[in-house]
Amino acid sequence: MTTEQSQTKADPSSDRTARDMTGKQALIVRGGWDGHEPVQTTDFFVPFLTEQGYQVRVEESTKIYADAEVMAGVDLVVQVVTMSTIEKDELAGLQKAVAAGTGLAGWHGGIADSYRNEADYLQLIGGQFAHHQVRDRPENLTGGASNNFVRYTVDIVDDQADHPIVAGISDFELETEQYWVLSDDYNDVLATTTIPARDFDNWHRPITCPAIWTRQWGEGTVFVCTPGHQLTVVQDPSVKTIIERGLLWVTR
Repeated sequence: MTTEQSQTKADPSSDRTARDMTGKQALIVRGGWDGHEPVQTTDFFVPFLTEQGYQVRVEESTKIYADAEVMAGVDLVVQVVTMSTIEKDELAGLQKAVAAGTGLAGWHGGIADSYRNEADYLQLIGGQFAHHQVRDRPENLTGGASNNFVRYTVDIVDDQADHPIVAGISDFELETEQYWVLSDDYNDVLATTTIPARDFDNWHRPITCPAIWTRQWGEGTVFVCTPGHQLTVVQDPSVKTIIERGLLWVTR
């Protein structure tokens, strides 16, 4: 990223950024596992994008990624598709768009647990969901999604505290799924979370994973926020602010 580009992205709420967003094209692609509430969570951010001047298009299928004419005009892709599959030409279209400057953003499994069999997608995103711990010993679990909800902290990385996506946000707690993510050091990590090693876990020391990161890919940028299991999580004030800023920051 050039110095000029960095300055442009320095303050997502600035007048300059707001002017730059006018007329921008946002494409929301959603689907996959319904438990992550892809419709509810994406609908939650549509008014924000509209207020920022974006023209928003919503698609319920990844087929749109294979439409080169459409993708060439997209400035921001918001993807919330958990698991599922993607065709080769669709993935190639998404890769080409990001490399040419389209921003790609998403949260939780909608971006970090999509298309598990596609190595090229994993390289593009820079992190893959591997596990979320259960809240108690197996014999104490009662069944249901709440078994995976634990109280944990999202820690803002000290030397990234002035980054425009997390500036002014302190470490915060959530009670939801805590993602254990496999990743690489090409990511620019803005926040982490540490998974403890309890006496009944199979791992023997705490594991610190990225929780929020960006990743430069060609001329484009990727933004990932691992909190976001359902609507109530993205409505958390810190998560909401981080996602809104991330959407603006990665836009072409």
